[in-house]
Amino acid sequence: MSEVLLLSRIQFAITVLYHFLFVPLTIGLVILVAVMETRYAKTLNPMYRRMADFWGKLFTINFVLGIVTGITMEFQFGTNWAEYSKYMGDIFGSPLAIEALVAFFLESTFIGIWIFGKDKISPKLRAASMWMVALGTNISALWIITANGFMQNPVGYVIRNGRAELNDFTALITNPYAWHMFTHTVVGSYIVGSFFVMAISAYHLLRKNEVPFFKKSFKFALIMAVIATTATPLLGHESGTYAAEVQPAKAAAFEAVWESEKGAPFHLIQIPDPANETNKVELISIPKIGSFMYTNSFDGEITGLKDIPADERPNVSLVFYSFRLMVALGIYFMIITWIGAYLFKKGKLENSKRYLKIMFYSMLLPYVAINAGWTVAEVGRQPWVVYGLMKTEEAVSPIALSQVIFSIGGLVLFYTILIIADVYLLKKYAKKGPAPLVKKHEEVMPNVS
Repeated sequence: MSEVLLLSRIQFAITVLYHFLFVPLTIGLVILVAVMETRYAKTLNPMYRRMADFWGKLFTINFVLGIVTGITMEFQFGTNWAEYSKYMGDIFGSPLAIEALVAFFLESTFIGIWIFGKDKISPKLRAASMWMVALGTNISALWIITANGFMQNPVGYVIRNGRAELNDFTALITNPYAWHMFTHTVVGSYIVGSFFVMAISAYHLLRKNEVPFFKKSFKFALIMAVIATTATPLLGHESGTYAAEVQPAKAAAFEAVWESEKGAPFHLIQIPDPANETNKVELISIPKIGSFMYTNSFDGEITGLKDIPADERPNVSLVFYSFRLMVALGIYFMIITWIGAYLFKKGKLENSKRYLKIMFYSMLLPYVAINAGWTVAEVGRQPWVVYGLMKTEEAVSPIALSQVIFSIGGLVLFYTILIIADVYLLKKYAKKGPAPLVKKHEEVMPNVS
């Protein structure tokens, strides 16, 4: 692997990682803010107005900074990955153009109405505006994942004049791989958003600050978390079985399966040894579960890595451990949220200090899990940039090493500043808590002394 290719891959990985620190919270938190706005529009209860304003402020901070990271990320298709853009531009450009023209303008327009029309529009219009922002963020995710889905599972194309050209738009937008990725990613983002709200609520409940306010906030987030964490294993299973169909090397790397086998077991404890094409440790094996996980059949056959050319395999260790981390955290999220639901139902939540502390310190774990998932998806596709059509080494731009080094340094500095600003502002306003309740039409007598 050339130095330019390696550094270009590192640069794009860094860029995506930074950007994806903003995106899941935006997608998850906006739903909760929209629910709070809807509750206020229906009840005119001032608590819901304060809740929407408080959580909406945190959402806006993250939303604005996330836009900046997304815009700069797209420039790399022309700078570092020019050959990829030439080959894939006809296909990759279509969903990205729709995302910009439809989703971006939709969410940007209505977030402006929501922010600047605060005291000028009705509660129903404010609620509708936030739902439109939520729709825009999900549409944005859909079109971006549609573009990525083609890279994972190319459909609806022809090769003409040495490049891939779109000839079936319907096939592109109905690509099963893209829809599996979309549902799994969006539901994972709901976990990020709900844990963010629960963690901050737990912080204030531990300090007995605005208990009714943060107890209600926790309840909204907990409902979302229970649904999302329970659905995630099912969605993940469906995503994994489809990946096994179209990308057998990725599926084999999930569990470091070296030999093709029917009725393969699942090893609870396992340490892969890629250098020797085997596993150093395989302990606590459950018969046939490995096959069921990837074929929906206890006797299904999994293609082993040894039956795949060495130069078409991903980094097995990185995919294996990222996958295990994602799954372990997913199980943890489901358990901890169901415990929270039990405590809330029993009326013990706000007084369960140990549980509230666990929730507070769990705030960042969904970020770890969702980025581990993207590592599995993207590293597992390697060495292909477009699976089966174009290898990553063929996609890099013919640029100087010094240019890549300079751009990496600039991007890391720029994104680090944005992350610091984001964390600082979120921490500042999260700790501050909601604005005090102000009674409308309250008359203040002037001081005439």
